Amino acid sequence: MITIKISVRNLVEFVLRHGDLQPGSIGTSRTLDGIKAHQYIQKISGADYVPEVSLSYVYSSLETQKGWGHGQLRGENLCLEIKGRADGIIMKECGPCIDEIKTTSIDLELIYESFSDLHWAQAQCYAFMYAVQEGLETMETQLTYVQLDTTLTKKFSRSFSRAELSEFFFNLVERYLSWASQLQEWAMTRDDSIRTMNFPFKTYRLGQRDLAVAVYQTIKKSQTLFAQAPTGIGKTMGTLFPALKAMAGELTVQIFYLTAKTITRTVAEKTLMDLQKQGLEIKRLTLTAKRKLCFLPETSCRPEDCQFARGYYDRVRGAVEDVFGEGSWTRQVIEEYARKHTVCPFEFSLEMANWADVVICDYNYVFDPRVYLRRFFQEGGECTFLVDEAHNLVDRARDMFSAELGKESWLNLKGLTKEVDSRLTKSLTKVNSALVKEKKFCTDVEGRGESVEKGLPIKLIQALRHFIKETEYFLKTNDQQFPWSEQLLEHYFQALSFTRTADSYNERYVTYKSFTRDDFKIKLFCLDPSVRLKEALGRGRSAVLFSATLSPMDYFMRVLGGEKTSYKLRLASPFPRENLCLLINDRISTKYKQRSATHDQVAESISATILDKKGNYLVYFPSYDYMHKVYLRFREQNQQVDLICQSSDMAEEERENFLERFSHNPKQTLVGFVLMGGIFGEGIDLIGDRLSGAIVVGVGLPQVCREREIIRSYYETTSHQGFEFAYMYPGMNKVLQAVGRVIRSEKDRGVVLLIDERFGQSSYRKLFPEEWTNVFYGRTINSILSTIRNFWNN
Repeated sequence: MITIKISVRNLVEFVLRHGDLQPGSIGTSRTLDGIKAHQYIQKISGADYVPEVSLSYVYSSLETQKGWGHGQLRGENLCLEIKGRADGIIMKECGPCIDEIKTTSIDLELIYESFSDLHWAQAQCYAFMYAVQEGLETMETQLTYVQLDTTLTKKFSRSFSRAELSEFFFNLVERYLSWASQLQEWAMTRDDSIRTMNFPFKTYRLGQRDLAVAVYQTIKKSQTLFAQAPTGIGKTMGTLFPALKAMAGELTVQIFYLTAKTITRTVAEKTLMDLQKQGLEIKRLTLTAKRKLCFLPETSCRPEDCQFARGYYDRVRGAVEDVFGEGSWTRQVIEEYARKHTVCPFEFSLEMANWADVVICDYNYVFDPRVYLRRFFQEGGECTFLVDEAHNLVDRARDMFSAELGKESWLNLKGLTKEVDSRLTKSLTKVNSALVKEKKFCTDVEGRGESVEKGLPIKLIQALRHFIKETEYFLKTNDQQFPWSEQLLEHYFQALSFTRTADSYNERYVTYKSFTRDDFKIKLFCLDPSVRLKEALGRGRSAVLFSATLSPMDYFMRVLGGEKTSYKLRLASPFPRENLCLLINDRISTKYKQRSATHDQVAESISATILDKKGNYLVYFPSYDYMHKVYLRFREQNQQVDLICQSSDMAEEERENFLERFSHNPKQTLVGFVLMGGIFGEGIDLIGDRLSGAIVVGVGLPQVCREREIIRSYYETTSHQGFEFAYMYPGMNKVLQAVGRVIRSEKDRGVVLLIDERFGQSSYRKLFPEEWTNVFYGRTINSILSTIRNFWNN
C-alpha cells in the first residue's frame, strides 16, 4: 500500500480554490510579521489556549468508514495521510474550539465572516481530526483575523456536529481521491522505471562514481554536500542519476535542479531526456521566467484586464489533469496547455511544480525571498536541491537578500496619484519625506556623497509599511484602471521587498546610501549571505552544491551556508594532464594603472600563442575598455587572422551566432575577444578543435567600487581575509572558469597563456588546481613560441 501525503492546506486549495488570479501577493501577510502575530495571539490567549497542535488523519481505501455515512473508497491499496497543525485549541467550558489564525495587512473592515471559504475549510478539517481523535460529537471553530500593523483582531465562530464535519471532510477527500489515485499509479510506474534503470554509459568516468555515491549518501543522511567536480567528470549525470535512485528508495519526494544560466539548464534537460529515451518515466518541469512566458506582456495582471487571470482557479485543475499525461513539461508544453485552458502560463507552470518529479529552475525559485516557492517550503519539504555551478550563488545570493530604493520614482508616483486618492498620495508623501531626510545625511567622513551605516532607516520603513497598507486598501476598494496602475504595483512590491529585507536585517547587513547621476539610492546591503542561504537550504531534506571551480572549498562553504558537519568532496580532473599546455607570462602587469602601457605587449603575447597552430582561440579580458584597445593593436599586427569581439549588450541570437563561428576544422585562425566572467566565460562547450586555446589577461579581480570595499571591510573584520573574500577568490574563480573552456573531453588538447605578474606570486599559485603541475613560464615571445611549438609537435 502506497501512502500519499498531503497537507490540510494543499488539500483544501486543490479542491475548493476558485475565482480569479490576483497579481503577486497583494494582501498576504508578511512572513516574519505573520509569525510574530501568531505568537502574540497565542501568548495573550491565556492558560486555556493550547498553541500549535499537530493533527493528522489516515484515509485508507481498504477500510470502510463506518458510522460516517460513507462506503469504501475507490481505488485499491491507497492511503491518504492528511496532516497539518492547528494554530490553537481553546479549552472552553462548553468544549474545545479550533482557532485558525489568519494575518492580513488590509483593513479589518474589509473582512467579513464569509471572506474566505478556504479559511473555514481548513478550520473544519482540523475540527474533524480533533473530534475523531478525542471522540467528540460537536466542535466549535473560530477564525481570528489579525491586522499586522495594529495587532487588532476580528473573530468569527461557527459550530459543527461531528456528522457535519465528517460529511464535509470525506466529501473533500472523495473529490481529491481520483487525482490521488492517479498520483499513486504514476508513483508506482515512476519508481519501477527508476529501479530498473541502469547507468546509461558502459562505464563511469574517473571520479563520476565517487560523486554519485556521495550524492546518494548525502540524500540518505539528510545532509549537505559541497563537491568540486572538474570538467569532464559528468557532474550532471553524476548528481541526477543517484538522486533519482534515492527517489525510488523513498529518500526524497522531489528533486530541484537549480541553475544560474540557460546553458546549464539545457544540459540538465538533455540528461533527463537521454534517460527517458532509455526507459525512465518521470514528470520533469522546466520553469521559465514570467516575462518570457506572458501571453499579454502589455496588459496588467489584474483579472479585470487579463483573460488568463480572470477565472484562473475555475479552470486550472482541468489544465493540470489534462497536461499530466505529458512526460516533459517544457516551456512549449506549458504554453500549449495554458492557451488550451485559458490560464496564465507562468502561474500554471508554478502549479505544475507541485506534481513534477524533477523541477529545473533558476536559483531564485528556492533562495530569493521575493519569489521563492512558498507553496513548497512553508511547511518544511522532503525535496532535494541540486545546485549546479554553485560558485555563481555567492553574488546572486547577495543580490537576492538585499533591497534598494531610488527616490525620484516615488516622487513621480506621488504626483500622478494626487488627483485620484488623497489617502494613497499622503502615504507616498510620507515615503518621499523619509527619503528626503535620508538624503540630507548622505555624506561620509571624507565628504563623499555616500554613507555606510549599521542601523535601519526606521522612519523610512514605517512610511513604507503605511504605504503598503494604503495600497492594499486602494486596490481592494478600487477596480478602476489608471495610467499609473502598473507603477503603483511596482512600488508596492519594492516596498514589500524592502520591509521584508528589513525583517532579516542584522550584523551581516549595512545600509548603503549613495547618489547616482540623477537619483538618490538607499540599499539594505547583504554582505554575508551564509545564514540566509543556510535557512533556505534547510527548507529541503538535503542539498548538493557542486561546481568545477568550488575552490577554495573552505571559502565557499563559509559564504554558502555550510556547517562543520557538511560533507565535502574534491575530485581530480579525469583528463590527461599532458593534454594541456599551460604557460604563465608574469612579466606583464595588468593592474589598472599599468594597463595603458601594456597594449602592445599583450597583443604580441596573443600573436605568439596562436602563431604555430591554425585554430580557434578565446582571449579573456578584465574590462571592455582594455579588451577593445588590445583588439585594435592586435588587428593591426595580424591582418590574416579572423577576429570577433564581444559587445556589451548581445542578444541571445547574437551569442549563438558568436559561438557558431567556432567551427570544426577551421580554414583560418579565429580569435574571439571576450570579457572574463561574462557570457562566454563559463558554461560554453567547444569540444575538440572548436577551441585550440585560451589567453587569460589578468587575475579577474572584480572592479574596485564602494560596494566591493564594504564587503572587503566586513570580512577583514570578521576573518582577516577581506581582500581574499572580496577580490582574490572571486577573481581567480573567473580565471579557472576561463581556462576550463579549453579541455572539454579526454581527447582534447590545447594551450593556455596566463598574463599577469601576480600569477607568479605564491598567494595566487596556491589557488591553482592540482592538475596544473606542468606550468611553463613564457616570459619572452621566443619562449612562448618554442614551448607551444614543442607541445603541438609532440
